[in-house]
Amino acid sequence: MKRISLTLIVTIMALALILAGCGGGQTSAPQAPTPAASAGDAGADAPSGDRPFSVVSLVNGNLGDASFFDSAESGLVELARRGIIEYRTIELGGTDADQPRWRDTLIEVSEMGEFDVVVVGTWQMDAFLAEIAPQFPNQMYVIYDAVVNEPNVVSLNYRQNDMGFIIGAFAAAMTTQTDFPNINEDRVIGFVGGEDGPVINDFLVGYIQGALSVDPEIHVDVRYVNSFVDTATASELATAMIAQNNVDIIWGVAGLSGNGAAEAAYDHGAWFIGVDSDQEATFTGVQAPLAGITLTSGLKNIGESLIWVFEELYAGKTHWGEEIWLGLDMNGVGIVTDKNFMTTPAEVQQITLQALEDVQNGTVTVGSAFGANAVDVPALRDSVRP
Repeated sequence: MKRISLTLIVTIMALALILAGCGGGQTSAPQAPTPAASAGDAGADAPSGDRPFSVVSLVNGNLGDASFFDSAESGLVELARRGIIEYRTIELGGTDADQPRWRDTLIEVSEMGEFDVVVVGTWQMDAFLAEIAPQFPNQMYVIYDAVVNEPNVVSLNYRQNDMGFIIGAFAAAMTTQTDFPNINEDRVIGFVGGEDGPVINDFLVGYIQGALSVDPEIHVDVRYVNSFVDTATASELATAMIAQNNVDIIWGVAGLSGNGAAEAAYDHGAWFIGVDSDQEATFTGVQAPLAGITLTSGLKNIGESLIWVFEELYAGKTHWGEEIWLGLDMNGVGIVTDKNFMTTPAEVQQITLQALEDVQNGTVTVGSAFGANAVDVPALRDSVRP
């Protein structure tokens, strides 16, 4: 596999950005509607005289993942800036040993009765919330990335399979571009997942189907960390797929663990695709070099969805008891199409944007790991195994 120094690559990409005149922060999905605010007025978005909602966010992991939980936190920060909520975040750790604390803390904040809304996230919390929410019928809850069918719960979910299709098309198109730095002759792309479960596999189904739509002969190396907080194992898995199968572009769909895959890609001359947040933008500080190898990110806009649901609540529109699925049309998911993405070959950009359009207009129907018609994930994985 050919190698070009990261310094040279980043210099080339920076020059391309200057020539392209691209801006920052733009994504392919439209922004969720927000009330107008006066510049510098933190509370201008809140109706005069209305009390902010008191909110507690329980994170069954830790902030600082530059991805999933940080996306949720960004939405809460923005809501607080507008004066729509007052909130606190409680980080509970993300290991198996921490799980009893997740349940105990959910009971504790529910018993306190001090919060208008308790916010939790991920399928790892749904069983706890399904048990506890009926015991506190006057306590309102929002759960993201999971479903709990109780009358005092709003369930926010995301069509990550649709987003995965677009990312898969991008990755398959990129791995054929052998004139691009650090792309080799082998058509093998990688996927590092947090675990072998329905949510992560929903990303994977779209990723594989999108890749196959571009190249029916593509191979996909799929490996699971079995943790969302184990960067070391993720790094080992990514290193192995690079060494064993000449993978030159890896999608990390594993929360904090995924950052380990990015580190391996950086160390071994491969490219990385982020998830949940714009990781090119969120890789800062000691992680700043990872931004240079992050060509795009698949966005699961947790923060935007929380802004939407609290704006609805603030406007008197309640969704208690509802299961809401957010796709490209509601900015629930998307893909980053600026910065490093703009330095990729024009053919790759065209293929990617066409895939986005095809999903948006229904020309393509993407399979899912959920539901009665769920894709046979093991069979799909085996069909593209290197």
